[in-house]
Amino acid sequence: MPNYGVPPVALARGAGTVVWDVDGKEYLDFIGGIAVLSLGHAHPALIQAVSAQVATLAHTSNLFLHEPEVKLAERLLTLLGHPGRVFLANSGTEANECALKMAIKYGKSTGRSYFVAAEMGFHGRTLGALSLTGKPAIRDQFGPFPLDVRFVPYGDAEALAKAVDEECAAVFLEPTQGEAGVVPPPDGYFAAAREITRQAGALLVADEIQSAIGRTGHWFAHQAEGVLPDIVTLAKGLGGGLPIGAAIGFGAAGTLFAKGDHGSTFGGNPVSCAAALAVLENVDLDHVRSMATLLRDGLEAIRHPLLKGVRGRGLWLAAVLAGEQAGQVQAAAQRAGFLVNAVQPDAIRLAPPLVVTAEQIHTFLTAFPAILDEAGDG
Repeated sequence: MPNYGVPPVALARGAGTVVWDVDGKEYLDFIGGIAVLSLGHAHPALIQAVSAQVATLAHTSNLFLHEPEVKLAERLLTLLGHPGRVFLANSGTEANECALKMAIKYGKSTGRSYFVAAEMGFHGRTLGALSLTGKPAIRDQFGPFPLDVRFVPYGDAEALAKAVDEECAAVFLEPTQGEAGVVPPPDGYFAAAREITRQAGALLVADEIQSAIGRTGHWFAHQAEGVLPDIVTLAKGLGGGLPIGAAIGFGAAGTLFAKGDHGSTFGGNPVSCAAALAVLENVDLDHVRSMATLLRDGLEAIRHPLLKGVRGRGLWLAAVLAGEQAGQVQAAAQRAGFLVNAVQPDAIRLAPPLVVTAEQIHTFLTAFPAILDEAGDG
C-alpha cells in the first residue's frame, strides 16, 4: 500500500550504528529505527538472547505463563522504583490503547466523562490512540471519534489546569513530544501536571513510547522531575528492534482491570521479552549522557544560517532549522552517508542507537555543515 511512498534507501544489514544498503553503500544510522534500536544493529547480547529463546520457547499466547515475561515485568518495576502492575503488548499504540481502556474504566467507575491531551501530541494511529493524538493532519480525516478529548497547548500548565476538573478521567502527555519535533516542555511542567491531576482526581498517563529506556539519559523521562504518573506506556526502545509494548499502572490504577477486561495473543511474547531483558541489561546510562553532551555541544557550536538551534534531551535531539528545508537536509545527509529524519518541515530528528561512539558523533558533526550547505543551495 502507498502509505510510506517509495523509501529512499533499501537496507540490507547493520552492525552497531552502521548500516549498509543493498548496493553496499555505508551509512551512519542517526535514526535508530525511530528511537527503537537501543543497542544498535546486531548487538551480540541481543542476538544471543533472542536465539536462545526462540530455540527454547517462541510463543505461548496469554493462556500460559513463561519466565521471561515475569522477569521483564519485575525488572521494569525495579527501574521505575515503585510497585505496580504490568500489561505487555506488541507496540506503542497498543500500550496506549490499553492505558485508554484503563482510563475509560476509571472514568465510568467515578462518573468522569472526558479526557485531556496536548496539541501536536502523538499517541498512535489506531482509533482510540488516534483520538488522543493532537495532529490534525493525521487525525481529522478519520473522525468523528467516540471519545470527548480536549486538547491544550503543550507545556502550558495554566491551560492544563483550566482544562482539568472533577469530570476529567485522565490526562495523556508525552514527557517530550516526539513527532511534533522533539519538543521538551518547560522545566516543572510534568510536576505541575502531576499536581493538577492529583487535585482533580484524574489519572496522569505518561506516554513514554519514544522517551524511555535511557533515551533521554534517564531510564524513563518522567524521572527527571521526580514524579510518578498513574500509568506509564512503553514500546520502541524496549525491544531493541523486536516488537513489544507495555502499560504499567501504579497504585489503584494497576488494579483497574478485572479478569477478561483486556488481552493480547502476542503480547508478552517470550522472544520479545528476552530481547527486552537484554536491552535493559546492556543500556549504559553514563555512556548515553556523555554522548548526548558531546552531540548537543557539537551541534550548538555549529554556526550556519540554516541551523537555528537545538532542542531535546539525551540522545534524542532536533536540529531546528531557520526554514522549512528539513526534507532537503535529510536528502543531503543521505547522500553524504548519514541517515537522519525530517520529523517536521523545520526540524531534523536525531535518535542514534544508544551505543553510538564519540568517533561516530564527531564524524557526523564534521560533515553536518556541508550537509546544511548543500540543503541550503538546493
